Amino acid sequence: MPDLAIRIKRAADGSAALTCVRADGSVTWQRQTGPLGTFFPTHDLTHYAVETTLGYRRGFYGLIADGWEISDFGDQQKKSDIPREAREAELVVGVFEMEHRMGADWSPSELREQGARYAASTSPARHRLAMPPLSDEVIARVRASRGALFEQWAATAPGDTLELPFSRTP
Repeated sequence: MPDLAIRIKRAADGSAALTCVRADGSVTWQRQTGPLGTFFPTHDLTHYAVETTLGYRRGFYGLIADGWEISDFGDQQKKSDIPREAREAELVVGVFEMEHRMGADWSPSELREQGARYAASTSPARHRLAMPPLSDEVIARVRASRGALFEQWAATAPGDTLELPFSRTP
């Protein structure tokens, strides 16, 4: 059994809902409407691609599997408790999201360069992280995973749900 069952439901009105069911049966969920209903499914799928490809055990989905609620990530008090690995995963996801929003794949060296710039611009400075080293092969694997997930999401009809298993394998 996976640590987490991730379910992203596409609603007919353009909204989306993310539901995460932990191995113990407990659930956390959030509905996104308006422009967020378009943004968050691809963001959440990018998290999945990055965290599974890079082996993050305590990224967004790992913390959810540990019992965090989705709303905890927006809570100013809880934000200080977000571990380094989850912040690093968010940084990497942010770089791949920027690339996706630009509409074209950067070369691996451009992606690393943009990642370094993005990492240097995050604040506050005391929480700033360096972009982790990503080989050309790892970048290609993240892109391939993300692309396959985006295709699955595009094929998900209104009213249907895309479901993915998440396991924190060593």
